Amino acid sequence: MLPDLSVLWVILFVLLTTVALNSLLFKPLLRVMRQRDETIASARAVADKAAAEATRAAAEFDTKTAAARAEVYREMDETRRVAQNQRAELVAATRAETDVQLAEARSRLTAETDQARARLEADADALGTVIAERVLGRKIS
Repeated sequence: MLPDLSVLWVILFVLLTTVALNSLLFKPLLRVMRQRDETIASARAVADKAAAEATRAAAEFDTKTAAARAEVYREMDETRRVAQNQRAELVAATRAETDVQLAEARSRLTAETDQARARLEADADALGTVIAERVLGRKIS
């Protein structure tokens, strides 16, 4: 028995359809899917590289910012120290000047007090003499 020729034709058409679908549909579709996968992988690699670069840049920025902040704080401390030293020098100079002026004022006051005391004693002697002469009615020698 011979197989029916129609079965051979069906097999031939199935094979032709398979070849046609494979070359016209499946291969291009698989090629597009492979390209898409490669593009996605490439995009992920670029994104990962960019993320790593951004992380590195952020770390570098933080390091530089911390260094700059430390430098500013150091300069502020130095400026504060210099200002405190200047203030201490000014206070010491002012205190010394005040002490000198106070000593001069005490010296003048002592001298003026001694002069006033001497004048008062002289005036008291003169007044005593004048009063005694008036009371006695004659000149006292």
